[in-house]
Amino acid sequence: MIMADSEGSKADPHLDNGSTNPPKKQAFIPLENNPEVMTALVQKLGLPQSLAFHDVYSIDEPSLLEFVPRPVHALLLVFPVTSTYEESRRTEDEPLPEYSGSGSGEEVIWFRQTIRNACGMIGLLHSACNGGARGMIAPSTDLATLIENALPLDPAARARLIESSPSIARAHASAAAQGDTAAPAADEKVDLHFVAFVKSAENNLWELDGRRKGPLNRGKLGDEDDVLSEKALDMGVRRFLKRETEGEGDELRFSLVALAPSMD
Repeated sequence: MIMADSEGSKADPHLDNGSTNPPKKQAFIPLENNPEVMTALVQKLGLPQSLAFHDVYSIDEPSLLEFVPRPVHALLLVFPVTSTYEESRRTEDEPLPEYSGSGSGEEVIWFRQTIRNACGMIGLLHSACNGGARGMIAPSTDLATLIENALPLDPAARARLIESSPSIARAHASAAAQGDTAAPAADEKVDLHFVAFVKSAENNLWELDGRRKGPLNRGKLGDEDDVLSEKALDMGVRRFLKRETEGEGDELRFSLVALAPSMD
């Protein structure tokens, strides 16, 4: 199975998000891109057993898309950190201000990644704490407490909140020890990154990447569209992969998982 996250060719590109804050030294063991492991992790933190992660085997074959339960509340795209991604990220982020949103009026809750090799956890938090999944979080759980504490904070303070959360660290460590392959060390270089796509209550498709300057609104969806709909795929995952393929060629590796109703 694919492992996330990436350090790439630089000192730590996962922490290079345009911020002037110095990189943090804290590091997580990279998560395996395994739907069962991810499901166990988010359920441990507070999502119900009625939600689970599922592999998406194709974004173009209707017969394969039919295997994914609907509605899909979030998509997690796992991909190599390529020069095309880095250039596109910097080009798009350059004119944008640093995101400073906070409070209950935010359309989505966004977490900046400051922990090395934590983009798997950040992607899972973005998936679970936004869209339809957020309303299904059990009260008095770690996710419910995280949202309650994070909402009034700006992104820098939210990052510190995650850095200092023992429940997040414990859940991550437990999940990282599971899976089909031996977990790498926290300081080991791996080359993949997680980005989440979610639909807000205002029907906007958001791209959530803890390495960016903030959440990115990719466009308006219809009431009937979930994040695996044709319209959402065109505005989100397909758009992303088209850019990568044009820059890197046809050998681009990627994986996609969906947060959707459980099959149990």
